[in-house]
Amino acid sequence: MESFKTIAIFNYQHETVVLKHLLEQEEIPYFFENEMTLSVVPMYTSALGGIKLKVHPNDFEEVQQILDNLNSPLKIV
Repeated sequence: MESFKTIAIFNYQHETVVLKHLLEQEEIPYFFENEMTLSVVPMYTSALGGIKLKVHPNDFEEVQQILDNLNSPLKIV
């Protein structure tokens, strides 16, 4: 886990729920730094720098694609 790097930062725990599911579905190892602390004391989010998604550098491109898909606007055909 020492080689894991931050790829995204979230302010609230509820923002990570769908992302966790997608990462587990793709079997990408990850962890969220500060998640437990901010679930207990959410007002510390600014002091701790938010909830940091950490992944291995080898998975950066795949995780970035997942993040981009989550942030793209809904397209109705």
